Amino acid sequence: MIADLTQYLYPFDLAGTYFFAISGVLTAAQKKLDVFGALVIGFVTAIGGGSVRDIVMGATPLVWIRDVGYVLVILAGFVTVLLFRKYLQKLRKTLFLFDTIGIGLFSIMGLEKAILMGAPIPVAIFLGMTSAVMGGVIRDVICNEIPLIFRSELYATACLAGTLVFIGVGYLTSLHLVTSLAGMVTVIVLRILAIRYKWKLPLA
Repeated sequence: MIADLTQYLYPFDLAGTYFFAISGVLTAAQKKLDVFGALVIGFVTAIGGGSVRDIVMGATPLVWIRDVGYVLVILAGFVTVLLFRKYLQKLRKTLFLFDTIGIGLFSIMGLEKAILMGAPIPVAIFLGMTSAVMGGVIRDVICNEIPLIFRSELYATACLAGTLVFIGVGYLTSLHLVTSLAGMVTVIVLRILAIRYKWKLPLA
């Protein structure tokens, strides 16, 4: 059962890796880094959160070391930006869109992986959020930006909401695809609405 579920999660994990890689490379392009710097930023953005989660849980060697598919997906994201950079940069909030899709996928994938490894639900929720936000934190710190998670706009809160929806829907149905999509869509829609209507948390 666990093996079957892990196989089911794999495409979503690769998709999240791809979108986060694009997010990282676009950030590097905005900062006018060279090609190698952009590749590094794309790489750490894509694998940073999942690596932190797996290290905390003792899941070593890390998945991207064991499976070259993750590296190939990151390279695909890098090449996508190289080929379509001018087009992507002309689109307003393109970086925001790819980052939003990334956190939506990684919140739920991280949560499910933590559950599969035996983590209690509250811990799994925290690790799901870690998977989603830590890659972006590393990206922003390297690029000398205040990480989104530390700003007042809804970011980690959207991830939390998505993981809670996943848990809630999981009590209503045993269909993993339904529960996963419900959680992912919640994160993505909430994040988009927060930007559209300027929803923010109170400042400290």
